[in-house]
Order: sequence, then structure tokens, then C-alpha cells
Amino acid sequence: MAVELASSRTYPIAVERAFDVVLPTPLPQLFSRRYAAIPAVREVRDQQGPWGTVGQTRTVRLADGGSIRETLTVVDRPRAFRYRLSEISGPMKPLVTGVEGRWLFEPAGDGTRVLWGWTVEPRGALGRAAMPLFARMWRGYARQALEELERVLVP
Repeated sequence: MAVELASSRTYPIAVERAFDVVLPTPLPQLFSRRYAAIPAVREVRDQQGPWGTVGQTRTVRLADGGSIRETLTVVDRPRAFRYRLSEISGPMKPLVTGVEGRWLFEPAGDGTRVLWGWTVEPRGALGRAAMPLFARMWRGYARQALEELERVLVP
């Protein structure tokens, strides 16, 4: 059974601007710090052109030596973009078979509420057993990423 994870924050910026900045932001900039057992993003490889076209793929290299294949599945400017994480290697491989990720943008007063979420597919009994702990770690990781996003959106 899939596990839903989400975290959001509101920023004093227009929805269109938030979307246009977040979509192409380099992953190592947003995910520069590990949180507990969830590693930082070290680099992105194999990306052709600016990130923003449905069907694009790239390899995300993690600081713990693992890697993940990311495929952009939906671009609905300025409301949302979605992606699939697959071909997971490294320490996360025994726990997760795949992830459906999403970034959602909606008006909130004079700003924009940005939500980042994952739908995680646990791998077997070990993955299911580890999900409560993984979820706690992911929420901390998400909090850090949304703090970094504030530095990008509101310089």
C-alpha cells in the first residue's frame, strides 16, 4: 500500500513566478543537506536541455552513493508539475520500489502556497515496516528543502 507524504509552505510571491522558479531550480540547491538517513542530492546527470518538458529524464546522484532515475510526467503551468522516481539504487533500494512526486502551487492571500509531496511505494515487508520512520525523516527533509526554496524564491 502506498504512503502519502506532503509538506507545504506559503511564500510572498505570485503563483506563476513561484512555478517558473521552482521547476528549473537545480536539485543540489534545494536538497543540499541530508536529514537523518535521507541523503543530500550531489548532482544531476543525463539531463537534456532545461528541465520542463514532459517525458524528460535525468539521473539524480545522492551523497550516499545511491542514484534515482527521475522522469517528468506532468507540467501544468502554473498549477503543478509531477514526476516519477524509479531505478532506485543505494540504501533506499531495499525500502522503496518507486515514488510519484508532485509540486503544487496555489494562491494564498497575497502569495503562493507551495506543496511538495511524494506517494511512496514501499518494497515488501521491510519497506512497509520502515515507512513510519521514513515518513518522519522525509518530513524533516521536506522542511529543509522548503526553507532552501525560500532563499531561492525570496532573495
